Amino acid sequence: MAMKALARIAMRAPIPVFVATGRGWLGPCRKLAASADIAVVANIRQAAILIVAGEPRDEDRDALRRLHDQMPHPRATAWWGTRPFAEADSALEVSATDDPGPLLRRAFAALLARVRESEPDWLPDDPPNPWRGEGDHGQGGKGMMGGTPYGRPMAMTADDLRDGLALDSFSFTVGPFYPSLPPGLALELVLQGDIIQSARIVRPPLDPGKGAADACRSMIVGRMLHLLELDALARRCEAVPVDDRDAVAALRRRIGASGAMRAIPDGLGRIAGADARTRFTRMVAALGDAEASSFAGPGGRLVDLLPGLEWSEAMLVINSFSHRDLVALAPREVEPEEHREGHGT
Repeated sequence: MAMKALARIAMRAPIPVFVATGRGWLGPCRKLAASADIAVVANIRQAAILIVAGEPRDEDRDALRRLHDQMPHPRATAWWGTRPFAEADSALEVSATDDPGPLLRRAFAALLARVRESEPDWLPDDPPNPWRGEGDHGQGGKGMMGGTPYGRPMAMTADDLRDGLALDSFSFTVGPFYPSLPPGLALELVLQGDIIQSARIVRPPLDPGKGAADACRSMIVGRMLHLLELDALARRCEAVPVDDRDAVAALRRRIGASGAMRAIPDGLGRIAGADARTRFTRMVAALGDAEASSFAGPGGRLVDLLPGLEWSEAMLVINSFSHRDLVALAPREVEPEEHREGHGT
């Protein structure tokens, strides 16, 4: 009885969803995040429903499968404006022109009531790096430092950019569904501690679609506010109608009064005469202006701005660019079959 009562209470809560954004769907996803009945979570392990919004790129499909299998049970997926994978035979389907909210509410209630069966994994239960029985001792290692012991490659030493000390470095891939990055962007990074040693573009950011400039800009500002740990203000930014001039003006005043601009280090990510603080200030000023242009100007590469930065600084630099500028600064550098898959979400 107690469990049933808890389930009934949970059914009335906002639906925890993780959104995997496809091509041309930034605008609809922004409207979804503004719904009071939906809680867009930053971690797939907090979600009950994975929303696939729009057609995923071919090279993103395996990452989407891995993302799905990390979601805890009970779980479901909703395919909004696109057809499900063959293995997603029990998935929810929502037309591109329909509001997914009512269907998500019914599915969430059915999951909690155990009326709807939880989705199985889409991938086989195999380790990313086979290791059992491999190597000299059957644990995947080779020699002193080689192989993948117990499925994980050993950290290798390399000279640090700051003082030349030979410290352990770690290579991994982040994206294309990592919430702190623009949708679609995937980076291959080499870190020592939390300092980025090198970066390469694996996949460029997605095209936001026609007429999505305002929505895209407010989502970028929202991500910056989340990175600055101004979560309440970020949620307000995500919810304010971009065509409500008074609400947008009030939002701009709140952001200015919050000290968000001063929290961004001066000179961080400088390119074409503007740093991350300047770009963010201009982007906030342009909220609600569909005709606002990009700000970075021509030239430069994103990956040249990241080495030597701490993780938090790198996220601020990446998200300080308009989408148009980021596309120009981040062309693909690594072919899909060449890069190592790591934290692909």
